Amino acid sequence: MSTRTDRIKALHRAATERILIIDGAMGTEIQNYKLDEAGYRSERFKNWHRDVKGNNDLLVLTQPRIIEAIHEAYFEAGADIIETNTFNAQTISMADYGMESLSAEMNIAAARLAREAADAAEKRHGRPYWVAGAVGPTNQTASLSPDVNDPGFRKISFDELRAAYFEQVVALIEGGVDIILIETIFDTLNAKAAGVATLEAFDVTGVKLPIMISGTITDRSGRTLTGQTPTAFWYSMRHLKPFSIGLNCALGADLMRPHLAEIAGIADTLVSAYPNAGLPNEMGGYDQTPHEMGCEIEPWAKDGLVNIVGGCCGSTPAHIAHVKEHVQKYAPRKLPAIAPKMRLSGLEAFVAG
Repeated sequence: MSTRTDRIKALHRAATERILIIDGAMGTEIQNYKLDEAGYRSERFKNWHRDVKGNNDLLVLTQPRIIEAIHEAYFEAGADIIETNTFNAQTISMADYGMESLSAEMNIAAARLAREAADAAEKRHGRPYWVAGAVGPTNQTASLSPDVNDPGFRKISFDELRAAYFEQVVALIEGGVDIILIETIFDTLNAKAAGVATLEAFDVTGVKLPIMISGTITDRSGRTLTGQTPTAFWYSMRHLKPFSIGLNCALGADLMRPHLAEIAGIADTLVSAYPNAGLPNEMGGYDQTPHEMGCEIEPWAKDGLVNIVGGCCGSTPAHIAHVKEHVQKYAPRKLPAIAPKMRLSGLEAFVAG
């Protein structure tokens, strides 16, 4: 079986050869199992003092075979990269369930499950597959006040975020991930805390991994929830020298395209995108078929906008299979030559000279 060092070298090589495929949604696949409260608890947490139904990250401890089966389904659908089931597996989000002390264990277990699935896929197909440690935005925001009557109030500090992310990233590295994926970013300050924590985790563990950064444009305004344009977002995050920058969630492929194209024109690194399977319907479900999603993403590849594509909310292994089918005949996006200039960002981008 390949080593992590070998896999990272292979990742960089593969990215020059083809458009890489990342997996689809985890949450909607879990919903298909229709687990009740007892299903989430399993034997270990049968007497837990709070309800835990909906804590999908807990399932790496209580229903590991379900999570492994979902990973395997995405690999068989054509994914090159799968994400660990750790979107909320840090102390800040786990506080909702009184499970802060389990955060590190969840991340280690999730990474090992994904690594086992990737190793099994490598054994079946004779090539490496990669595991991205998913680092979500938490359920707090460092830039905005949750109290409309007190705009200066913050429920969480940068250092609290940094500490939670540090614990998570160290655990993901211990579990064996190949990539750190800071994703679904609605607040760049949260992402900066995750970025600092990731670099600190690299220093402490002695392991340096590729970093993927993925923001989310929340509506037709073309901005993140905290108000940044795509260009300003990139300028805010480029100091991390990420393996890729991109967008996921919130929008379907049709509405995401102009914002993705903006990033593709200015980023001197790879560009990733994994949109939702369209916009949710009145019941919160997603109606876009796998074929429709593949057809909407294909022009991105044809026009040279992307290096990594996949799906977010509502997407399934079938969606990922169709996305791969529609993009695999196209070459990956070529990195643009960006002239060195002073580039600053607030809500808007500023370029000097």
